[in-house]
Amino acid sequence: MERGKTRVGVRLSWIDSIKRCSLSGISIPKEELRRKITIMPDYLRFAIRDSIASKDIDSSSAKPHYDAVHAHNDVAAQSPLVVFINSKSGGRHGPELKSRLQDLMGEEQVFDLQNVRPNEFVEYGLGCLEKFAANGDNCAKETRERLRIVVAGGDGTVGWVLGCLGELHKNGRNPIPPTAIIPLGTGNDLSRSFGWGGSFPFSWRAAIKRTLDKATHAPTSRLDSWNLVVSMPSGVNLETPHSLKKTEEAFPNQDLEIQGKLPEKVSCYQGVFYNYFSIGMDAQVAYGFHHLRNEKPYLAQGPISNKMIYSGYSCKQGWFFTPCMADPGLRGLKNILKLHVKRLNSSEWELVPIPSSVRSIVALNLHSYASGRNPWGKPKPDYMEKKGFVEANADDGILEVFGFKQGWHASFVMVELISAIHIAQAAAIRFELRGGAWKQSFMQMDGEPWKQPLKNECSTFVDIERVPFRSVMINGG
Repeated sequence: MERGKTRVGVRLSWIDSIKRCSLSGISIPKEELRRKITIMPDYLRFAIRDSIASKDIDSSSAKPHYDAVHAHNDVAAQSPLVVFINSKSGGRHGPELKSRLQDLMGEEQVFDLQNVRPNEFVEYGLGCLEKFAANGDNCAKETRERLRIVVAGGDGTVGWVLGCLGELHKNGRNPIPPTAIIPLGTGNDLSRSFGWGGSFPFSWRAAIKRTLDKATHAPTSRLDSWNLVVSMPSGVNLETPHSLKKTEEAFPNQDLEIQGKLPEKVSCYQGVFYNYFSIGMDAQVAYGFHHLRNEKPYLAQGPISNKMIYSGYSCKQGWFFTPCMADPGLRGLKNILKLHVKRLNSSEWELVPIPSSVRSIVALNLHSYASGRNPWGKPKPDYMEKKGFVEANADDGILEVFGFKQGWHASFVMVELISAIHIAQAAAIRFELRGGAWKQSFMQMDGEPWKQPLKNECSTFVDIERVPFRSVMINGG
């Protein structure tokens, strides 16, 4: 009889295990997830929420929670998480995912970027934890030290959050919380590069719990970020993307011979990118697509529809077919652009020739570009030695600079039949642009494009150098 009970017990256990599995792995019970890894003590969650709402770490609404701390004797969560979600990303999945995350973690640890900006969390939310810790609250101290971040959004959203977390390093507020990703964008190259996948999972409800679980204990790695400054003649309006902000006026470094004249006054714009910066036709296509999507948002309801519209739009921009009335030779970037680079461990600038056929130049940090492609390819060791190239990594302090001729060339590169035109590897870059026959150029960084006005008599400069600290990423795979 006991033997029969054992068989039944084993069978029931096996059936229960099957029920707790899905196509993509073991299911994690909700309460186990909440208890083990994510939920902060109530007084800390509410204090963070109130500090952000009042924009004051010493606000009267946060103080009662701190005054009661010694009565709680709370223990810090083993691996506390905070999630930032761009609820507008991912089509209809954005709002559903937000609701699911709030159900798993509580509303106070899930921040919709439409309502709370990451810089507000850094200044007031983390500031509140640091204030409590400075006053002897060990639970707040351990929560701050163990905290990890999850970003649900596309590459632009992830870069936004990473940039705000980078302010902690500038102000000596360590440690910097490491970051995991839930991919909701179209390309998701940052997510791909760190093992979090290239698209939102089909069986996402169960997958989200596994993602949160993995985010708490997976190992970390480093990611270079790159500071970009555009210096242009004053008096010209520039419609900038979110990632590019106006900064103090300063003349560009004059240690290089320039082709045009320096303007009497300059306007400067500064931003940070993590994956790529590009000039040329690819940015022009991206610019047109973004404006079409903003004007007619009903056309872009998710990654698949976005890619279809993007592909169709690229065919209309002369990226594949140069109009007969235009001289094809005038479309090469060589006509408006000079490129100087500094090699790794070198302080000397070097003028790099640009092939006349190149119509788009990309400076790439990651192995993943345009939804997981690697245009730089995998050059053979003898070729790399001949060119003075080194193996590319996300934290090696160099950018891979390459070019596309036209849409057909780019298409063959994207399906990895050929590699892009290798131009240089650089630890610092300066682009000098003059209009000539061109009145404008198009630029983008990490998928955010803008139209750059040009003048014939005065030069516009784009300077790129590595940010002196690296972001901390959580490896998902």
